[in-house]
Amino acid sequence: MSLTSGLAAVVAMSCRRAIAIAALAAVVSVAAALYVATHVSVHTETAALIPPDVPWRAQEAALEQAFVQQGDDITVVIDGRTPELAEDAAARLSAAMAGRRDLFRRVDRANGGPFFQREGILFLPEPQVRETTEALIRAQPLLAPVAADPSLRGVLTSLTTGVEAVAEGQAAPGQIAEPLTAIADAADAVGHGRPAYFSWRRLLAGDAGEIAGGRQFVVVYPKADDSSGAGALDAVRAAARRLALDPAHGVRLRATGAAAMSAEELSTLGEATGPIALGAFAAALAILYFAVRSPRIVAAIVATVLSGLALTAALGLAIYGRFNLISVAFMPLFVGLGVDFAIQFCVRYRAESMADPDVQSALAKAGAGVGQGLALAAAATGLGFFAFLPTRYKGVSELGAIAGAGMVISFVLVFTLLPALLTLMRARSAAAEVGLPALRDADARLFGRRRAVLAGAAILALAGLALSPLLRFDFDPLRLRNPRTESVATFLELANDPQTGPDSLDVLTANLTDARALAARLAKAPMVKAALTLDSFVPPDQPAKLALIADAALLLDLTVNPFETQPAPSDADLVQSLGAAAKALRSLAAAPAGASLRPQAERLAGLLEAASAGPPGRRAALQAALTAGLPTALADVRALLTAEPVTAETLPAELKADWLAADGRARVQLLPAAAHGDTKGIAAFVRAVQAAAPAATGTPVAIPQTRQLILAAFGQAGLLSLGAITLMLAIVLRDARAVLLSVAPGVLSALFTAGTSVALGLDINLENLIALPLLLGVSVSFNIYFVVAWMAGERALLRSSLARAVVYSALTTGAAFGALALSQHPGTASMGVLLLISLFWTLGATLAVQPLLLRLTTRGG
Repeated sequence: MSLTSGLAAVVAMSCRRAIAIAALAAVVSVAAALYVATHVSVHTETAALIPPDVPWRAQEAALEQAFVQQGDDITVVIDGRTPELAEDAAARLSAAMAGRRDLFRRVDRANGGPFFQREGILFLPEPQVRETTEALIRAQPLLAPVAADPSLRGVLTSLTTGVEAVAEGQAAPGQIAEPLTAIADAADAVGHGRPAYFSWRRLLAGDAGEIAGGRQFVVVYPKADDSSGAGALDAVRAAARRLALDPAHGVRLRATGAAAMSAEELSTLGEATGPIALGAFAAALAILYFAVRSPRIVAAIVATVLSGLALTAALGLAIYGRFNLISVAFMPLFVGLGVDFAIQFCVRYRAESMADPDVQSALAKAGAGVGQGLALAAAATGLGFFAFLPTRYKGVSELGAIAGAGMVISFVLVFTLLPALLTLMRARSAAAEVGLPALRDADARLFGRRRAVLAGAAILALAGLALSPLLRFDFDPLRLRNPRTESVATFLELANDPQTGPDSLDVLTANLTDARALAARLAKAPMVKAALTLDSFVPPDQPAKLALIADAALLLDLTVNPFETQPAPSDADLVQSLGAAAKALRSLAAAPAGASLRPQAERLAGLLEAASAGPPGRRAALQAALTAGLPTALADVRALLTAEPVTAETLPAELKADWLAADGRARVQLLPAAAHGDTKGIAAFVRAVQAAAPAATGTPVAIPQTRQLILAAFGQAGLLSLGAITLMLAIVLRDARAVLLSVAPGVLSALFTAGTSVALGLDINLENLIALPLLLGVSVSFNIYFVVAWMAGERALLRSSLARAVVYSALTTGAAFGALALSQHPGTASMGVLLLISLFWTLGATLAVQPLLLRLTTRGG
């Protein structure tokens, strides 16, 4: 029995046992869909696609094993309108997160907490320590009243004392200029009902006193079972809402980090999937209807494709446990090629039913008519995908296995489930003609312009060949994420800060001694901005700094630690204090010593008089504005005045664990001198570090090594695919010319696609790579159909049902790709654009070039 008659017999059997086959397919498909729904998972971490023995992955794994407490994180960036607000928000959020041991295995204050609050001043240069302590001593007259009376009354007492001292010539006007302006701004905001942000840190010690400014970081590490980070990110945001950490309260909270970006990546993809899928589905249904002119046939095609999709997805999850960023693309691949197979069958059935009114007979004839072409196309595309299996890039190898299996499943369903459904539905088409009216005379017109068409194709192919070396490959996974999401936008902002940039490298050394030696050697390299080890957290020049701090503590101890504090003032007390302060300001404005401060003094006096005469609520609001950050500022001053010598042994255990592993191995972190985005500078930095430490790992090492791996994988897979397909066609067709004609248009469309990508400035990235195997699969399928039909004696290819099937198959697939191209997600959109480009050129090569090649290479053609 020949392949053609065998497939016709399978179709006939499916028609006879239509109920049983449809029922079996329904049960299996529903079970597969339920399995997918309960097990589906997409791993968004691109590092998981890399084999563990790739150098940077092995080095990264060793680092992760040594410092298991680290890992994918959520970094909460807290920006406060004042340093006190940022510090308070960070302290409250970290406390709330520390209580969620069900979600977080670790919570860190990256640049804050008790250690840095007390010892942070020691990390400043000695001149800045001197400036800070001297500023605090100068602020003693302002500090003493508010420490003893942390209320609006205490603030006004402090202000009045300073104003009187200037008026009497006992203090310089400059000593109170800043307090006058700051208090007046706060009072003015309160008077107009606006939020008022008043910083005691800046007032007491100026910029020198801001050990940590208005930005704080809280870093949380989700537990391993929260693989996407979504639960942890939701918990962080819920806590922020509960604690009122929002712009309305002077605080802006943003989350970034690997876990946050992963969670938002899935969320973005999920949000985009619904509209995109609905749009693509609606467009595909409309195109399918125009292809077959029968709602019942459309329903049968959709049911068959959905059944195959469920079975393929379930098989992929059963084998690999989850999809990855590349393998999940089997869905558009399957839908594109699965619809193609179904359309080929149904369009041929449509043509056969015009002459044969019996449904089962027409279906059997359709199976015989397209059987060989579909079998060769399925085999060729399946081989093309399976050729990706031996590659070392897991994303591609898993995609190849799933998509290849999908081709087998799709082919089987098209010759079993599809005819069974068509039989049960008694689906027929109100067909007017076999082919496309627009292509009725296309064969003759195309042959008449054969020289121009072939010359144009040759020119385009040469242009594509010349432009191909200019193709840009960008395998930075960050470029695939939506820059409008909070996590990515925040990451990009931090990337431009040398202190928080993503281009650092880490080296794992045998011990702390080796770490010190390596850091000392690399710190001298001009491309290295800093080399950090555990010792970097032991401040230098401590004796001199501690002496300055001790002197300040001796003078300020009783000031910031009074024996007793005043009870809270009544509203009458506040009215009296406001009046006294306003009177002192008026006197200052009239005194010769206050001439330079007259505008500020008069402004503030007027504001205080208005507050005194206003309702109690205004005075309460002013007190809240001026004293909100006072407890935090006083706590900071008390803490820094108790700074003690810091040694590696006295560092906090959590900090030591980040730099010294339990087995004694030590970590060195290298920061680049080049700015983020300076490709040449970062490359020079990597070379300098790897010259001394070949085992260095980090993003600047991972991206180029990943690029080499992926390009090698696709090069290997491409050659294997081409070789396997060519060999299979040679065995089956036994005609070298037919084999060449099946493959040549695919090569042309590949060159056309490459040239167009360069011309449009489209980069090849980790997601749109899948256009390459799809280009191969669709191109081979389309061209095999034409070659097989030509070998069977068909000469008017463009006006045949085959051309109709090819055009509508391409349009249906293009609808899905077009929907992807409209996505707001950069990776998804780039995938859709490149798929559309490749599909356009594939269809063009099949319809315009393939018929001419067949005719010109056939005697008597």
